[in-house]
Amino acid sequence: MTIRVLVADDEALLRMAFATVLEAQPDMAPVGEAADGDEAVRLARELRPDVVLMDVRMPGTDGIEATRKLVEVSPGSRVLILTTFDLDEYAFAGLHAGASGFLLKNTRPEELLTAIRDVAAGDAVVSPRITRRLLDGLRPHLPDGSGGARAVRSERDERLARLSAREREVLVQVGRGLSNTEIAATLHLAEATVKSHLGRILHKLELRDRIQAVVFAYESRLVHPA
Repeated sequence: MTIRVLVADDEALLRMAFATVLEAQPDMAPVGEAADGDEAVRLARELRPDVVLMDVRMPGTDGIEATRKLVEVSPGSRVLILTTFDLDEYAFAGLHAGASGFLLKNTRPEELLTAIRDVAAGDAVVSPRITRRLLDGLRPHLPDGSGGARAVRSERDERLARLSAREREVLVQVGRGLSNTEIAATLHLAEATVKSHLGRILHKLELRDRIQAVVFAYESRLVHPA
């Protein structure tokens, strides 16, 4: 399968560089370029790319707002945010908007290509440091003993009932930040089996990707912050 990639960045030289790297891959093809957020949303609606490489700071509609709009008009497209700026608010806002990954532009080409493949396959790509800070940021918002929080937890519990015992075990490990390889070693499963379980978990819980699964695991109290 060829992964169709849309590149959104306001710098023409960077768009050209990304396209050159993508064209050299036998399993990838650049299908379009956008210089701002509005153009990225329009092209995503028209071209239905598998993955969108999205810059954050662009004129007009920025990458965060463009991501929010894009996942609505082209739900099959996955967004991988690339930015020069290692700032929490960009990572958190982008993931909340629906992005499936967050990487810095100084990421090595081979790491970027791996991230594109992972995101296209339905996984999420976020550096461990960002993931830890994301989970730390969740702590003040976790359910407590209030009535509203109990209602939220009850709704989560109803969805948890859709999972098998093994799927719950896998979800717990996902919530702890383990990779598929680490989960396979922990639960003594084949990595392909872990991926199958994760796919069923996302489908049953109506979640978009691994990041949403992590948030769900914390909000449902399957996993507690250390």
